[in-house]
Amino acid sequence: MVERQLRLRGIRDERVLAAMLAVPREAFLDESQQRLAYADEALPIDAGQTISQPWIVARMTELLAVGSGDRVLEIGTGSGYQAAILAAIGCSVTTIERHAELAEQARERLRDLGLDAQVEVRVGDGSVGVPESAPWPAILVAAAAPAIPEALREQLDPDGGRLVVPVGPRDRQELVVVTRNGDAWTERSDGPVAFVPLIGEGGFSR
Repeated sequence: MVERQLRLRGIRDERVLAAMLAVPREAFLDESQQRLAYADEALPIDAGQTISQPWIVARMTELLAVGSGDRVLEIGTGSGYQAAILAAIGCSVTTIERHAELAEQARERLRDLGLDAQVEVRVGDGSVGVPESAPWPAILVAAAAPAIPEALREQLDPDGGRLVVPVGPRDRQELVVVTRNGDAWTERSDGPVAFVPLIGEGGFSR
């Protein structure tokens, strides 16, 4: 996976590649799906959600440009795999999942891998962020928003905070990177993607 899907397709950050190599992807899937753990595709998980394909996880992590000791807010815990990759790099992660059953599964998986001290899993509407812990140096959204959630923009650290989020209609999106410097925000697209919808105040209504 690391050599054929990630490195050959342009992932260059060695910290990201090392984390993808270290975290067992099969640990985040049901037993029936584990044979497909390293396939180049997204896979279904409970509650109608998905675990993103390995390349997307690696690319979003690379775009976030985080390192050891950085605080990261993740929106859409899902299986917990993305949070585990960030923790493997050395980040301190707060991740929010609206489905309580997925949140509990993620907690158990992260605990089994010894990553629970670095990852706090919360249940709630991630589209509104965590204002009491702002500003955030990095925010990663693992679900598609119809527009960049204003609450997340505002919670970015003014000193170069970075937000990576899929933006667009339900059937197709652009992966957008937002960087904040003071009261100026810059945006750029990293290309087309397809994610499950972000449901909540700052996302889709249902």
